[in-house]
Amino acid sequence: MNGPDRDTRHGDAALRSEQDSLGVRRLAADSYFGIHTARASENFDIANRPISDHPELIVAFAAVKDAAARANSHLGLLDQARAAAIIRACREIRSGRFHDSFVVDILQGGAGTSTNMNANEVIANRALEHLGYPLGAYEHLHPIDHVNLSQSTNDVYPTAARLAAIAALEPLYRGLGELIDAFEAKGHELAAVVKMGRTQLQDAVPMTLGQEYRAYAHALRECRREIETQAVHLQCINLGGTAIGTGINAPAEFGALACARLSELVGVQLHVAENLIAASPDVGAFVRVSGALKSLALTLSKTCNDLRLSASGPYAGLREINLPALQTGSSIMPGKVNPVIPEAVNQAAYEVVGNDLAITMAAEAGQFQLNPFEPLIVDKLLTSIRVMARACTALGTRCVPGITANVEHLAHTVNSGIAVVTALSPLLGYAGATQLAHEAAASGRSVRELALATGHLEADELADLLNPLRLAGAQAVELTTAEQKERAR
Repeated sequence: MNGPDRDTRHGDAALRSEQDSLGVRRLAADSYFGIHTARASENFDIANRPISDHPELIVAFAAVKDAAARANSHLGLLDQARAAAIIRACREIRSGRFHDSFVVDILQGGAGTSTNMNANEVIANRALEHLGYPLGAYEHLHPIDHVNLSQSTNDVYPTAARLAAIAALEPLYRGLGELIDAFEAKGHELAAVVKMGRTQLQDAVPMTLGQEYRAYAHALRECRREIETQAVHLQCINLGGTAIGTGINAPAEFGALACARLSELVGVQLHVAENLIAASPDVGAFVRVSGALKSLALTLSKTCNDLRLSASGPYAGLREINLPALQTGSSIMPGKVNPVIPEAVNQAAYEVVGNDLAITMAAEAGQFQLNPFEPLIVDKLLTSIRVMARACTALGTRCVPGITANVEHLAHTVNSGIAVVTALSPLLGYAGATQLAHEAAASGRSVRELALATGHLEADELADLLNPLRLAGAQAVELTTAEQKERAR
């Protein structure tokens, strides 16, 4: 292509000319992207977010191009000088440089071709600089002939997307681990604080806050295991399949060789799909991971619902616990404090559920040998992972550790409640226990008092049967009310 020149229509700005099958375009001489990216930027302004909003995807593309250059060089298809320049450019992009040159809109037609070309052009132009040539001098190193050698968007984009998702999951695992630890620690701290369990928002039988919070930790741990299980499917790639999985224009050895180089670069054991024609349109791995993320989102949302209800009031509600006060809650009601972190996590969960639906619809809409809607799938999946990671971190650092229990109030609700009559059913029978419960509700007298009045039970026996910690299955951690209050702090 032509080198930089001057165009009076653009003042003193230096421009260069580039040509594709549709014609010639004028670009800024210092632009690292080229004509294909320029056209795509004009055509796609839908999400109004560039692909660089997902830095994991940019880094993953650079890793794929790096591995491809190494494989092509090994196979004698790419000379050592060009390969070294491409690898050096890819290394820079993987370190975080030149991301601002990845400008194509996240939502794009062409199954990711514009993203692939954006990567090819930035890498080629930076490699040209390393070789001592001006940007756009593609006769020396070409975005397609050299950077995209032995590749197609249809194997590069899915491979990079899988790598991006794997990388994005690491912060989620950390944030989720911190949240699990926070609930475990709070469960240990409140191990002896007894409360009323609830089913269908009605009084059930006693339990401890410690049991409740450790149950939250367990549920989240199961969600993490499911995400990890499904994420294994991301390690299967279709590199080497090129256009539709037949491997046209790529040596038979390229896929395995590039996969091995890529595994070394990213530190993840990848493998090439057994059937590349089947793998080319397959987005099942993304669907599976998204489903696991949705399960996590629903678990988090349910947990936050519990926390908000448990802290409701604080005087006219359940007021079992106190959430940390982080900011004033009203512009009109002085002193009001809202459960802002759980509310924010609820909203993050709703976004993930919506993203999963979008991924599901896009996965279903693929045809024959390609799914053209992978850009949407990748955007929604990476967004869901990022949102869940940040939501877990917020809940695990800014909410759960600061929870305190209203111990005396909880003790009162347990001791004065009717649901404890369940413990007397084996002795009084279901009908007898039901009658006792009705009497307690009608008279306002406690179950303990009425049960003692029947003469069927001795005071010591009754005290043991209705011991709150025994009812909660937690006799081993029995503490006095004063000790409970001290521990709750």
